[in-house]
Amino acid sequence: MKVEVIVKLKEGVLDPQGKAIHHALESLGYQGIENVNVGKIITLEVSGEDKIQLQKEVESMCDTLLANTVIEDYSIKI
Repeated sequence: MKVEVIVKLKEGVLDPQGKAIHHALESLGYQGIENVNVGKIITLEVSGEDKIQLQKEVESMCDTLLANTVIEDYSIKI
């Protein structure tokens, strides 16, 4: 089964990469960009058929390794 974990900074956490990209896009002449946020997508190939158990297992992975839950939120797509 394919699982996507989308990790992004929580609302209100400073995003220096997003600010740098925003500034670079404006310096290249792109106008109207109000905000840029940078995150990551982690793709997992996992064996098994029980989606409920898989959801719990991937949440555990996120809480222990894949996301820094102090400053990041995550969502899971199975």
